[in-house]
Amino acid sequence: MLRFLREAPADAEFLFLVSGGTSSIVEVPVEGVDLMILRQLNAWLLGSGLPISAINRVRAGLSRIKGGRLAEHLHGRRTTLLLISDVPGDVMSDIGSDLLLPPDGKALPELPALFAGLPFQPPTRVDSRVQAHIVASNSMARNAVAAAAKTVGLKTYLHPLLPVTDAAECGAALARSLLEGEPGVHVWGGETTVKLPEKPGRSGRNQHLALAAARILSGCPGIWFLAAGTDGNDGVTDDAGALIDGGSLARGEEGGYDASDCLRRADASAFLEASGDLIHTGPTGTNVMDLIIGYKE
Repeated sequence: MLRFLREAPADAEFLFLVSGGTSSIVEVPVEGVDLMILRQLNAWLLGSGLPISAINRVRAGLSRIKGGRLAEHLHGRRTTLLLISDVPGDVMSDIGSDLLLPPDGKALPELPALFAGLPFQPPTRVDSRVQAHIVASNSMARNAVAAAAKTVGLKTYLHPLLPVTDAAECGAALARSLLEGEPGVHVWGGETTVKLPEKPGRSGRNQHLALAAARILSGCPGIWFLAAGTDGNDGVTDDAGALIDGGSLARGEEGGYDASDCLRRADASAFLEASGDLIHTGPTGTNVMDLIIGYKE
C-alpha cells in the first residue's frame, strides 16, 4: 500500500474503503515492535474490557500508519474516505484505528507492566485533503429492523445505543427493560465488552449478553430476545449470537450447565448450545456492531 501511494502520480486522487476489522489486516509497526509483541498486546486488549476507542489508541501508538499517520503518505493529494462504522457514536477516527483522520489526542489507557516499555508514539496531526463519509452504521441497521417490523404490523420501539458496556450487566438491564416495557419489537444496538478470566471458555459478547438476559427472562412466556453480531461472528465462535426465550435457562440446565458458572468462566456458548439457542448465519459481508432485538407479545 505504501509503495502504491509513493508511486502514484502527483495529481492522483485516492478512494479508501475502510470498515471494522481494518486494524487487523493492515499494519506497519514502529521500530522495535514485531508480530509477537502485537499478538501479545492484542490478546490482552481484547480481554481487557476496554472500549474500542481506547483499544485503538493503543494500537495506533505502535503504528507508523494508524492514528492518522497514513495521511503523511498522501502528500496533500485529494482523497475520499468511505467508512462502514463499527464504533459507538460513529466517531470516524475510531474506525479501523484511524488511518487518515486527525486522532482524538486522548491519553493511552493504563497498561500492564509487561507493555509499559514499548515505544509508543505521541499523536500526530497531518494536514490532508480527505473527505470522509459514513456509508453504513448501526443506526441504519436499527432503522432497517424497525422498518421490517412495521411492514408486518408490529409496534416498534427504537432505543439509543446500549446503556452499559459490560455484556452481562447490559443483558440483565435490557431484559428487565423488556419485561417492564410495552408489547412489540424493541431494538437496541452497539457493542459491549467482556473482561475475560485467566482461562476463558468458548463464548462471545453477544452470547454472554444473551445468557445474562436468559436468567432474567426465565419462566416468562411470550418474550424472545436476540443478540447478534452484524458480521455473523461472535467472539471466538462461528456463531453470530443467540436467540433466547423464557425457557432457555431451564433447557440449558437440563443439559447439565449452570448459567452463573458459564458467565463467570466466559463459556456461554456451551450453555446456549445445550439450550438450542445459538444463531448461525455465516459471514454477512459487513460489520456495524451488534443488534439486540426483543419481542414481547
